[in-house]
Amino acid sequence: MGQRAGPRTAADSAAEAGSEAGILPDSLLRDEVDDLVEAWRAQRPDLDVEPMQVLSRISRLARHLDIARRGAFADHGLESWEFDVLSALRRQGPPFQLTPGALLRATLVTSGTMTNRIDRLAAADLVRREPDPSDRRGVLVTLTGQGQERVDAALADLLGRERALLAGLDAGERRHLADLMRILLAPFDAAELAAGRHVVGRRRSIKRPARPRRSASAPPGPPFPPERHAGRRRAR
Repeated sequence: MGQRAGPRTAADSAAEAGSEAGILPDSLLRDEVDDLVEAWRAQRPDLDVEPMQVLSRISRLARHLDIARRGAFADHGLESWEFDVLSALRRQGPPFQLTPGALLRATLVTSGTMTNRIDRLAAADLVRREPDPSDRRGVLVTLTGQGQERVDAALADLLGRERALLAGLDAGERRHLADLMRILLAPFDAAELAAGRHVVGRRRSIKRPARPRRSASAPPGPPFPPERHAGRRRAR
């Protein structure tokens, strides 16, 4: 293999070592987190600030992702919450329906908030309510043709912007990063799922106390206790 002309430098050796290890040396690339970590290490040498190396970068990337998401959605006349609801329906496949309760769980909002959002999306002709054939008192929220077109276009735009955010990584690095992030997130997902099941189980186990039955032979009592009854008469 040919070699570059000129004397080798320490940077050359570090770059080769970093390339073999699959890690870019710090001397060749720095970001704001490096400065932040360095400053905290100097000011608080008694603390282990290593978690900042990962989580501070995740926090900064999250801000860039939020900007990309809001831009992609705004270009198609959607807000982030609208995309969340429409995409939850779109992922179901035809006929693109969910109950309000299922939508609530998919988007992690309260019942009142979900009702308001469905109302607003229905007014914009992006979803419609339909009777639930399996529940006479229930309804199904269905994605309209316009809603499907809007969410499909917004998703395609968003993916293009997300690819731009990951442009510094090749396919193998992206897969490796995704695997590492999965390891971090899986315990949180499992804990949330377990907590949700626990709450549902408690609700089902709660029984309303039975009302005491009055004997048919017992005379009906006064509408008020005697002393209150008398007091009410005097107050008249």
